[in-house]
Amino acid sequence: MFFPSTTVVRRTARPTFAFEKFLNNALAAPLPGTRFEEDEKFVTLRFDVPGVSREQLTIQIDDNVVTVKSVDDAPRSYRFAVELADIDTAGSEARLDLGVLTLKLAKRLPVNTAQQLTIQ
Repeated sequence: MFFPSTTVVRRTARPTFAFEKFLNNALAAPLPGTRFEEDEKFVTLRFDVPGVSREQLTIQIDDNVVTVKSVDDAPRSYRFAVELADIDTAGSEARLDLGVLTLKLAKRLPVNTAQQLTIQ
């Protein structure tokens, strides 16, 4: 009798990156108290985050994903994640005023990479 070898595949509780990104966007998009404005140079996001100070919030920009979350010991728990295109972190700023977090995210200007070819 022949018994084929078996492979045990362990799955972790951590979701895959694509699913995690989908879940973060799905949870962040329809939150009440979230406002979105856009012009030629900036994308402005406003989140209502009452009860936390600026020291209790972290903002992270990874590629085009902006994540805002509260630290573990904060009195309230917040987590927002949204994917935007072409963010320039150097020209971006964040401000917390009276429980409203305002993210003014600069858009990255397109770089012209066209090369001219000489005709011989």
